[in-house]
Amino acid sequence: MSYHTPQFQIALAKSPDEIRSAQRLRYDVFVRELGGAGDMVDHDAGLEKDRFDPFATHLLLRDVTRPSDDQVVGVYRLLTEERAKDVGQFYCEDEFDLSVLKQSGKRLLELGRSCLHPDYRGGTAMMHLWGALADYGRRESIDVMFGAASFHGTDIDALAGPLSLLHHRHLAPPEMGVRATGANAISMDMLAEDQIDRVAAMRETPALIKAYLRLGGTVGQGAFVDHAFNTVDICLILAADAVSTLQGSIYGKGEHRV
Repeated sequence: MSYHTPQFQIALAKSPDEIRSAQRLRYDVFVRELGGAGDMVDHDAGLEKDRFDPFATHLLLRDVTRPSDDQVVGVYRLLTEERAKDVGQFYCEDEFDLSVLKQSGKRLLELGRSCLHPDYRGGTAMMHLWGALADYGRRESIDVMFGAASFHGTDIDALAGPLSLLHHRHLAPPEMGVRATGANAISMDMLAEDQIDRVAAMRETPALIKAYLRLGGTVGQGAFVDHAFNTVDICLILAADAVSTLQGSIYGKGEHRV
């Protein structure tokens, strides 16, 4: 797009139309851009949606300088433990065993379906989303935020370096150590630590994941190959009080799902 100065406003979705605006951006990113799919994707209407949407809180970032029907440029889907019980599970429980987190006594918040319009990546848009997320976490007395974070593509061999580095250097402690589960679960311990090209591995790691790690974020055991979304997912776990300092992190192209 031609350069312009955005004017950001951020709020929680309060109506079905506002939720649809989030689903429309998700369709553009997850389906059109990344080649994802899903049982409830509405290709005719251009909406990426699923059964968790009616139970979640949807955080919307708008650029009000855009046309009124195309102002949503960033979204986050937030699911507390109470609302997860209403739907029957957290979203990422299809991929990860969260028993240790759920039994920890911590107040949990699952982060999901985060994405930015491509014109707003690498700028200040994500700072606004993270500021609002930190505020929400404080209001809800959240202790731990977690969610699936993605590497684009499903070529496991190509991701051996970064996945192995995460396994050797950034595993969550046992009391927080969720595990990938199911037929598509894979070990991240693919290379011995002394066989990893650390520079290349970090270069291949999405910027948002690296930002979590710099704050002391950790990852669960194993990864999950999500063929529907054309990703390999890890579970990231982060203390909620660290989130506010993440606002200045770079949200580059490819980090669409934490």
